[in-house]
Amino acid sequence: MPKMKTNRAAAKRFTISGSGRVRRPKGGASHFMANKSAAHLRRLRKNDMVDSAMEKRVKLLLPYGTP
Repeated sequence: MPKMKTNRAAAKRFTISGSGRVRRPKGGASHFMANKSAAHLRRLRKNDMVDSAMEKRVKLLLPYGTP
């Protein structure tokens, strides 16, 4: 059986954590930094987890998603 293809767009945006959850970066951290507060920018630095309702759909795009 041939190898499955990974969706390259999803691979650049998501990683699978050690426990199997899907990690994603927070949005809104690429430009317009000057009018965001320091606390807001600090929160944007951290990664977030994909909601459990969407997790299965993201994992279909990453068939070999090892941590």
